[in-house]
Amino acid sequence: MHYDLCIVGSGAGAGPVAYELSKAGYKVLILEKGGWYEKEDFFKDEIGVCRRSSFTPRLDEEQHVIEECEEKTWRATPTSESGWDFWNGNIVGGSSNFMSGYFHRMKPKDFRLKSEYPKIKGANIVDWPICYEELEPYYAKVESIVGISGKVEPHSFLEPRSTQDFPYPPTQEHIISSWFDISCQKHGLHALRTPRAILPYSVDERSGCEYAGYCGSYGCASGAKGSAREALLHKALKTGNCTIEANAFVRRLLSEDGSVTVAEYVDKDAKVQLVKAAIFVVAAQAIETSRLLLNSASEAFPDGLANNSGQVGKNLIFSAGGAGTGAFYYEDFKDEDALALKSIGSFVNRSLQEWYELPKSKEKGGTIDFLFEHPNAVSRAKRAMYEGELVWGDRLKEKLLHHFKARRIFAFEVFCDWTPNDDCYVSLDEKIRDKYGMRVAKVRIGAHQNDLHVGEILAAKAEELLQKMGAKEIRSSISPSPPSNLQAGGCRFGDDPASSVLNKECRAHELSNLYVSDGSFMPTGGSVPFTWTIYANSFRVADAILAALKNKV
Repeated sequence: MHYDLCIVGSGAGAGPVAYELSKAGYKVLILEKGGWYEKEDFFKDEIGVCRRSSFTPRLDEEQHVIEECEEKTWRATPTSESGWDFWNGNIVGGSSNFMSGYFHRMKPKDFRLKSEYPKIKGANIVDWPICYEELEPYYAKVESIVGISGKVEPHSFLEPRSTQDFPYPPTQEHIISSWFDISCQKHGLHALRTPRAILPYSVDERSGCEYAGYCGSYGCASGAKGSAREALLHKALKTGNCTIEANAFVRRLLSEDGSVTVAEYVDKDAKVQLVKAAIFVVAAQAIETSRLLLNSASEAFPDGLANNSGQVGKNLIFSAGGAGTGAFYYEDFKDEDALALKSIGSFVNRSLQEWYELPKSKEKGGTIDFLFEHPNAVSRAKRAMYEGELVWGDRLKEKLLHHFKARRIFAFEVFCDWTPNDDCYVSLDEKIRDKYGMRVAKVRIGAHQNDLHVGEILAAKAEELLQKMGAKEIRSSISPSPPSNLQAGGCRFGDDPASSVLNKECRAHELSNLYVSDGSFMPTGGSVPFTWTIYANSFRVADAILAALKNKV
């Protein structure tokens, strides 16, 4: 069958395109590398989901090679050896199934980092080819269609909005949220309710949050979380115009005369299949999107599809920052408050953007989100096993009892810009191939010192607030090692074909019918998680594709 649109991937970058094009009557095929799971298949089993990676590939069959700098020397380690898993949910709906759903918009200045902030030596910072105002209607669209809950509150870094508030009220909040608010007010800080891509009550065929307490790393068994599968793909399927082929790994895209002609994929029976379409969209998440284009080299594109500029895979970005914790001991509270502190399930939903711009230096700052320690029991127990050396026996029992019964760990996460630079990029490994016979991605991870500098400033601010709230054993870690679930860049969009891969509509400069709609397009990431921006831009790309198809008729 000849399709109007063939999409590689099915996550946040793919869902809006499939949703809009199938609603408009076009025939859409989604090729998803992973399996097809629904909410009934998701379970809160730490061993199965987090420690054995039920929803990601086996690293001895499919892996990455990660390059890190040790003593000024770059060392490459296959993830099958290190266990550092860079897969983020290879299933229908992609990694959006496993997000925590912290949704912040980027700010207008985030689109103009080069113009607005001091120059950073060794950074490849450029302004975006679009402005905030062009993306704002799509941010609003995500709020209503994907479903975002929260409360808009005026503050110094609030971005302009076309709607007064979120379409859904905040989810239930833990009592510590009110303690946080009181402390912030007392010390002149503006506590913000963190928007969440989680429904507080049932809407249409999606149930509201059941407050199990397990969001990040887990699929949502109620359907409240706004994954691409739950919020968009189900609706696309109902049009009768969308087909999803799961367990379909796209090996390469074939091209001819300036356009992509065929997607070559391996199906669930290990047979090679070919698909033709008028338009192809790649949305496989940043690292794998670059890898697919690099593996699709041809006579016309000897260094990789759409890569005659040499920019595919370059300027990969993650979310810079780190995390910290503080302990609240039950014995320090009245019995009633201690009991309330022990309760689980409801959300903290608090963040600070007080230092989104650092007041003294006028440097770009970031966002601090506050939350409870993840409830995963095995991971928590493992952290009790070490005191500089391994602890076991009665001492370990005492530590476990102390950790699980005497206190509640309050945590924070720092989000600041990952500075794009020449030492953070995707290439292909020379030797290692996956089970499909394709060269795996080699990912060089070079963090700029500026990221650590800003992260440490924000972490110090968060630690100070925890101390004022009465927390004990406060600590934090700002690291150059990135979170693998927040990846973008590698196929920058821009106006100049010599320095970017995509034009402002996210169509490849060198191919008339190839679009990239995941986070690969982002030149910079803002000081927030990427997912809302990826969703919004994907809706914008969908409009560009609709216009292109209509112009051909």
